[in-house]
Amino acid sequence: MKLREKVVPLAYGNVLEVGMGSGVNLALYNPNKVNMIWGLEPSLGMRKKAMHNLAKSAVQVEWLSFPGERIPLDDNSVDSVVLTYTLCTIADWRAAMKQIHRVLKPEGKILFCEHGQAPDDSTQKWQNRLNSLWSKAFGGCNLNRPMIENIQSSGFTIDWFKSDYIKGMPKFASYISFGVAAKNT
Repeated sequence: MKLREKVVPLAYGNVLEVGMGSGVNLALYNPNKVNMIWGLEPSLGMRKKAMHNLAKSAVQVEWLSFPGERIPLDDNSVDSVVLTYTLCTIADWRAAMKQIHRVLKPEGKILFCEHGQAPDDSTQKWQNRLNSLWSKAFGGCNLNRPMIENIQSSGFTIDWFKSDYIKGMPKFASYISFGVAAKNT
């Protein structure tokens, strides 16, 4: 949550949160900066879990029960996109990033907090060894996606980011990058 707190409050305007899940980020949005949130979440179970957080939300949320690869919004209709621990799980992350690029306004921003590929070879070896088993056990989550590279290769420029290991977690699963990216036009 401490890392989510660094990016979610930066959201503004009409927001798309990809993989809203249980709505844990809702308490972090600034209602003075956010008009509304489209919560993209294909899992009915997760949308049901979110009901408690939705009831407490100061910001209007409209559910979109689609996967990240199929965002049912108009081109250039979103001011900011929130990605928190989502890109690791989307099966076709490239298609999802194309959709995000399509719906984000030219001056729009991606606000991200994602875990992924570690910078050191020894940890990467463990990530690669464990990825298949990890993915099966944790709903398709991948340990070894190079998040900064993936965002940049999808038509975005990183405004700023920080990356580090989270203490108290296994090193192979704790390399986190958070920051802001702008749409290349």
